[in-house]
Amino acid sequence: MNCIFCKIAAGEIPGEILYQDEEVIAFRDIEPLAPIHLLIIPRRHIPSLTHLSDTDAPLIGHMVIIANQLARDEGIAGSGYRLVINCGEHGGQLVTHLHMHLLGGKRLSDSMG
Repeated sequence: MNCIFCKIAAGEIPGEILYQDEEVIAFRDIEPLAPIHLLIIPRRHIPSLTHLSDTDAPLIGHMVIIANQLARDEGIAGSGYRLVINCGEHGGQLVTHLHMHLLGGKRLSDSMG
């Protein structure tokens, strides 16, 4: 597989890993859009949100729990942060591997568009 996120999860490409367990891995984005910009990905290759099934609900919940923990670890839980999952080309998804962005460390734009 030629997926950059799969390669990071497998340790084939270096990344600043902040968290990992048997289901997910979290690391810093190499092109941050905010002072804190982390990516939380499932280890299993899932192309996008549209590829999830009912059995994946615990995985998505786990990703959110890990994002909350990382926000606390990064010192932004109190001031606030944004979680984003882009889906598909028109949704802004650049890497075809499900991933959640954790953004914070400054006031983020009110605009979503």
